[in-house]
Formats: sequence, C-alpha cells, structure tokens
Amino acid sequence: MAWNYTSTYKQMMKPKIAPALLCTLLFVLAACVDYSDAVAPVTLNVTVERPADFTQGADLAGKTVTLTLNGVQQTALTDAQGKASFVGIAPDIYTISTSWQVSAAEYAAYTGDNVATDGASVTGSINAQVVSADASLTLSTHVAVNRSVVIGKVYYAGSKDTNNKNYLAGRYIELFNQSDSVVDVAGMYIALLESESTPAYTLANLHEKFADSVVLAKQVFRIPADKIYKVQPGETVLITNSAVNHTPSAAQENDLTTANFEAKDAMGRTRNNPDVPALTLVYSAYASISQMNLSQGGPCGVALFRTAEDVSAWGKTYAYGKLKGTEFVKIPVRYISDAVDILKRSNQGVDVSTKRLYPNLDAGYTNIQSPSGYTGELVVRKVARKVGQRLILQDTNNSNNDFQVSTTLKIRQYEE
Repeated sequence: MAWNYTSTYKQMMKPKIAPALLCTLLFVLAACVDYSDAVAPVTLNVTVERPADFTQGADLAGKTVTLTLNGVQQTALTDAQGKASFVGIAPDIYTISTSWQVSAAEYAAYTGDNVATDGASVTGSINAQVVSADASLTLSTHVAVNRSVVIGKVYYAGSKDTNNKNYLAGRYIELFNQSDSVVDVAGMYIALLESESTPAYTLANLHEKFADSVVLAKQVFRIPADKIYKVQPGETVLITNSAVNHTPSAAQENDLTTANFEAKDAMGRTRNNPDVPALTLVYSAYASISQMNLSQGGPCGVALFRTAEDVSAWGKTYAYGKLKGTEFVKIPVRYISDAVDILKRSNQGVDVSTKRLYPNLDAGYTNIQSPSGYTGELVVRKVARKVGQRLILQDTNNSNNDFQVSTTLKIRQYEE
C-alpha cells in the first residue's frame, strides 16, 4: 500500500487529548497558548555536496536547487559554499533536487579523467522530505557521463480501441541518439526492471545484500549483433511488440510498421511483422512471455547496457527473503549507460519507496497520471536545446526533470 506522506504527517500533528480534558485545557490555557506558529513560514537551508568522483574539487556557486510541492517549483541559487536558502516557505513535504552540466574540460579538471568526451551531468535528489521547522539539510550528488544513446520514450499505458475496450498491442520503447556521431546500436541490451506490486528488493535490501552493485530485471532483450545497425545523430530506434499499423483499431495509437525491431510473440497471440527484425530475448522471468512485459499502469523501469559477457549466464535471485518464486536477473550497475525509473501512480500519489534505481542511475522518477493506464499517455524526454536542425534531449540523470507526459506526440516526435 502506498504511503500518503502528507496525510500521515498531518495525522501525526493532530493533538490526541480526551474531549473532557481538552475542554478544561482550552479554558485554562486559551489566554497564554499561541497556536498561530503551527502554520508559520520556515527557512530551509540546503547545502549541495560535491560528487565523490570530483576528487580535485569543483565550483559549487550558482547551482540551482529546486523545491517541488504538488508540481509547483521554487528555486534558489547556491553560494560559494554550495548553500541555497529558502526563506518563508510553508511547512510541508517537498522533493528537493539539483542538476547541472559540466563540460568535458571541467570533468577532466575535477576528476583527472578524460573519459567524458561529451561532458557529464551532476544530479541530486531527496524525495518526500518533511519540512516542519527551520532546518538545514545536505544534498548528496552524483555524476554521470553524458550518453550517446538515451531512452527517449516509453509508451506503456495503452489506450481504448474503437469499441472502448482496452488496447495494449501498440506499446513501444524509443531510443534516441544524442551525439553528433553515427552510433552502432548492434549488441545493445534493453532491460525491463522487475515490477512486482511490492518491490522484489527495496533499495535498502539491494544495499544490504548486493552493496549497491546490481539492479534487478524481469526481462532482458538484445538488439541483434549479426550486423551493424547505424543510428544517425538525432535519429531514433523504435522497438515494439507489434510492428503493424494500430491506428485503424485505436485512435490514439501509432502506425508502427516502420519500427526498427520487434519483440516477437512466440505464443502467436499478437500480430507480428515478418519484415521487421526480431529483438533477441535473452531472459524472461515468465516462461510464457517472450514480448516486452510493459505494465499498463507501471512500474515500467528501463535500463540500457552493453557488455561482452554472456548475459544469459548472469546470476538470478528470488524476491528478498524468498527461496522460491519468480527469479530476476542481476544487472551490474557498472554496465548501465542509461536508465529511467518509471513508478506507478495511485490515487494517493506516487510511493517513492518503490524506486528501483539508485540515485547515480536516476536521481528521480517519472510516471503517467493514470493509476491504471489505457489513457494513451507516454513518458517522453524533454527537448533541452537545438543544434542546427538536431534536437538535444534533456539528460540531467533525474527523470523528475528530464521527462514529461504526453498524449499527442507520435513516434519519433519530440516537443520543441
């Protein structure tokens, strides 16, 4: 069950006094007790830490720290010590985040390493932070080298068909080449994170048992490595379960006949396109499911990685504390190049305790607005800027900042 942090906090703050005694206390103390401070504005100081990788130091002045409450944001800039102050804010439960880009030269100066040829992103996030009085917090940050290929879209919600019935055949994942060079995606792996209603492992469980070294996936697919698959700068890789034209069946769907790869249905229950190359299924936790198992309401986390190892031989694990049941494959964090944590939204909001990804992989999360899907919603990466005619998508390693929800964007489209 998802916690409603706001209502929980308000319940904690309610006085629990017997009615008769309360009346007496009110009579005696009414003249000397001031209840106005229960909603008095407070000051929050947030000090941003340097990433551990920045062993040579880094300039922390002028970084933007963002407080988010019910979708409304307010920002403050850090001083030379990395401190940002929010004065006169209402006591409540906030998401606190920061992100900024460093150039390749800055990355080399801060780390002594020249691997970040496209620069890097620094991010930090604290979810569901109760702020009830004046406080000072430290915001840890992580650095991630900018990626050439990122997850551009995940369409998992499905929609309603022309008979108002649930329609799920047109779901897809879209990858995007951020770089200014041609990228060969042959051999790239796509992992779908475990999506149990109660997480198989919480982040605390993963820390305890695997020392933050792995994340768990229910399925792993691979782009075939039989030949070169070139992706031009600013172009996409479209991966779907059914590469057919879905628009005659459901108005919100897409014509997917131009998909680059298709996760074929070995059971023959879904229409497949023989002209579209098959995505290789490396592992599935479910013997009868060979297609991408995208849950229409979420969670639907996705990770990209490359390795020369035999992924089919990687270790598996049952849910935390279990000795039987569904087995999930352990994906080493060190191989993951991009990942997005997509959580499920309930009527009470998003339960951030169900995050599957560490902050260095995704400091935040994204989600559709519908608890059950079938709304045509997709999560799509925002456009950060344009270089000539080429779009550069936002990549701060924090999906709260990087993604938005759309019901209008079609395949290979991004909102400029």
